[in-house]
Amino acid sequence: MNRLVAKISATTRIEFGTGKFDDWCVFVCEKGRKKHAPKDIEYFGRLQQLSKIHGAQQVYNDFLKIYEKTTKEVEQSVIDLIEILSNGYGSDAFEVRKWFVVIYAGMIAEENKSKAILKKRIKRLGMYQTLIEKMPSKEAAIFSKGKKWQELNRICRELGF
Repeated sequence: MNRLVAKISATTRIEFGTGKFDDWCVFVCEKGRKKHAPKDIEYFGRLQQLSKIHGAQQVYNDFLKIYEKTTKEVEQSVIDLIEILSNGYGSDAFEVRKWFVVIYAGMIAEENKSKAILKKRIKRLGMYQTLIEKMPSKEAAIFSKGKKWQELNRICRELGF
């Protein structure tokens, strides 16, 4: 069962569907292409590249505006906020909007996973590492693998979140 998160354009939408582990898998559905579930490395990497054009602090600050408003539910007001924020990226507006909606949906998914102790903070850690610490997106995407939640929680607290 697919659940719409947002329609990005006439040909692109982001939705939740059933993945390998649960019903909170995020999919990018583009007309004429096979729908796919982007991995952290994909959107961390692309946002990192875009931050070289638009400024890492700017991209991170805009992400934080979305992060602060993320709950367990898709909120139209956050989708509207993402559209407003992405309009500030000129010719990259569509792509920024797409990846911000994807990461927003990913944070909602984390908030809804019963066994996810760190919830949306795990996405914030990845974005912080990618944009602020300039960690390669591949490293940021796998950073938490194999680590206990207590260690990751400590790292997040030391970083102020």
